[in-house]
Amino acid sequence: MSNVAKRNGSFWPKMMQDFFGTENPFDWDEKFWLPEKSVEIPSTNVIENEKEFKLEMSAPGFDKKDFKVDVHDGVLSISAERKNESEEKKENYRKKEFSYSSIRRSFALPENVKEDGIDAKYENGILHLLLPKKAIEPAKAKKEISVG
Repeated sequence: MSNVAKRNGSFWPKMMQDFFGTENPFDWDEKFWLPEKSVEIPSTNVIENEKEFKLEMSAPGFDKKDFKVDVHDGVLSISAERKNESEEKKENYRKKEFSYSSIRRSFALPENVKEDGIDAKYENGILHLLLPKKAIEPAKAKKEISVG
């Protein structure tokens, strides 16, 4: 009965491989353990009506000063960064904590968006953007030129 459960001598490396994806979790690249930056892509609702587009981006925990919104070459780019640090010192210990988070999202704008009229407002964890529409001139009819 002693051979009911046969043991392979590589039990520990196999368990490490299954759990960590490597036999030695300490030889991973430092960026795996300490990523420089973590960027999230926030959920966004896009609503269109006859006079404008409305974007509602979920971004809880940020302040309006954290946001950067710009338009360049027909692309609307939205980003925000937040850094928090706290430190507590007492007689027998010192506690220092910090966190960093950022969000980033870009949208290719349709040609009927009036780029210089875009308005942004942040309230209750939602970034609201209004993108007014402009009239688009219809394409001119094809003109045939005779060769003489």
